[in-house]
Amino acid sequence: MKTALIIEDNPDNMVLIMRLLEKAGYKTIQAITGMEGVEMAVHNAPDFIILDIQLPDIDGREVLVRIRSFEVAASIPIIAMTSYAMSGDREKLLAAGCDGYIEKPIDPMRVISQIQQVTGGAEQA
Repeated sequence: MKTALIIEDNPDNMVLIMRLLEKAGYKTIQAITGMEGVEMAVHNAPDFIILDIQLPDIDGREVLVRIRSFEVAASIPIIAMTSYAMSGDREKLLAAGCDGYIEKPIDPMRVISQIQQVTGGAEQA
């Protein structure tokens, strides 16, 4: 079973994302701040990370840079899931090192297929 680290400070978004992933057969671990997310990424080596960009301590771009700086976590697929939907934001986040980009509000009917496109296929429960 693949494990997803969800880095999200909004409790409602966290519950929604967690439930969608768990229903699709993924195990989830959660972090509500950027620093906690970096620590969990390094120490837990999840199979992929869902990363909010607007976090209360450090922003998601800094979280991305810090995670990528650790050899043990450098190759973990990171999917930005954000309400940043300005022209060019998607391209900037992908250029900065994100492997995928999902806009909020998320479409529950599509989010798992979007994650599977980035992580390489369906999870086996």
